[in-house]
Amino acid sequence: MHTIRKAELWLASGLYLMVLFAVLYPTLFHEAEPFAYGYHVERLFEDNNMAFDNFTHFIMPKLLIATLVYLVFVSVNQWIVPGFMEQRRYLAGILLLAAVALVFFTFTMVAYSYRFGYMLGYKTAGDFHYWCAGRAFVATIVMAAAYVIYYGAKYLYFRFLHAQFTEWQVWKKITVEIILMLAAWVIWLVMLTQDNRYAAFKAVFWTGLNYLVVYILLYYFIFPPFHRKEQRWPILWRNLLLIMIFFCGLSTILIGFTTRIHEMGIVLTITIFGEILFVLPLAFILSKTRMKQKNEVLNLEKALGRSSANLDFLRSQINPHFLFNALNTLYGTALEENALRTSEGVQKLGDMMRFMLHENHQEKIELSKEVGYLQNYISLQRLRTQASPDIKIEVNIREEHCDHFIAPMLLIPFVENAFKHGISLRSRSWIVVSLSCNERHIYFDAYNSVHPKPDNDPEKASLGIGLNNVRRRLALLYPGKHELSIRETNTEFFVHLTIDTQ
Repeated sequence: MHTIRKAELWLASGLYLMVLFAVLYPTLFHEAEPFAYGYHVERLFEDNNMAFDNFTHFIMPKLLIATLVYLVFVSVNQWIVPGFMEQRRYLAGILLLAAVALVFFTFTMVAYSYRFGYMLGYKTAGDFHYWCAGRAFVATIVMAAAYVIYYGAKYLYFRFLHAQFTEWQVWKKITVEIILMLAAWVIWLVMLTQDNRYAAFKAVFWTGLNYLVVYILLYYFIFPPFHRKEQRWPILWRNLLLIMIFFCGLSTILIGFTTRIHEMGIVLTITIFGEILFVLPLAFILSKTRMKQKNEVLNLEKALGRSSANLDFLRSQINPHFLFNALNTLYGTALEENALRTSEGVQKLGDMMRFMLHENHQEKIELSKEVGYLQNYISLQRLRTQASPDIKIEVNIREEHCDHFIAPMLLIPFVENAFKHGISLRSRSWIVVSLSCNERHIYFDAYNSVHPKPDNDPEKASLGIGLNNVRRRLALLYPGKHELSIRETNTEFFVHLTIDTQ
């Protein structure tokens, strides 16, 4: 939340500076006609035989109200609400909010008394100040209601949408051209406002807003399915026609409330031709280009991730530490009994070597082969730990409906980490591995005890590295089709993985 409030502060400050620029721009750069900016206010003063000052009666009230709105928002949003109301210090928070509202009311009334001072030409002083107080009171209520709506919308967003938007990486998908179009639109509106070109302002406002919304819909929702060959030309033309009819109709209704009839036709014509000649081709070309680039990058990431992951897995699985442990175990077993268990262990080790040399390089393999590798690995570890009665290893694998395909070496890191960090020959230890399937999903669980390792143990940091590797592979190979849940305490470690194979 600290980051969000910091972004809100920067955004509010940027809007405040933009308003200051909009208010001061005519005075600073229109030296030939310094009073043209507030000409309509000047006429009201002159009609009531009162002297008019452009700064006192027009610019200063605007600056004062803009500054009040900015300071009230910052103090309430950055200080009072998070420091008092959200901490349930309600009494102090309510008193501070009341004080801020009183300050806003008082200075707004002062600003209105200068801005509408011409009313003293036909109102008594008491009636005029009562009118200013009433208008300031309404402004205070509107300001409070606006913040309540803003805070409520922000709360609902973080309560219901933020997690999903974060998973979809919505904010990272906002393209540079959208930001540039929005910035150009706002700057153009500000410039037109300063020149009192209100007809052009309304045209730019409605057409620009229409272009932005239509571009976003085309870029993110309409063209991508067509580029992925999920839709054909007739469906594309139908969607484009519906969008054109809906937004042109909506623009006509909105424009009708703010423009004259002859202006409405001009704005509507500009909107239609702009969408056809500018927005539609731009969205089509850029969406196709971005999708092509994204596919190329994704393919490279998959290839690189698969190669590096395979190399890491190969290094972690076939290393001197593991091989010497396995061979020493087999040697000790051979001394204790006839060669049956030893030959079984050698066979399992050979199967594992064969899997890593042949299956490991394929993009997808049968789940049964991955399960066979897991079982061989666990069997060899059991040979090493069976002499200790305090070590419990439980495997629950139900192979019904498990005729799926899966990326190789995707499950073994969890089991490997369970043995690395969950087994101690000096303390009570346990490992429970479970796997089941239905027609669409694979469900995998690994649950083990945790034993602290010394700081100089090279295996101490390998848990985070291995899991980050798996997360990266899952994100590349099963985007939006997997769920990985990891819970850890001082004594236990639990992993649950669900994979959607369709």
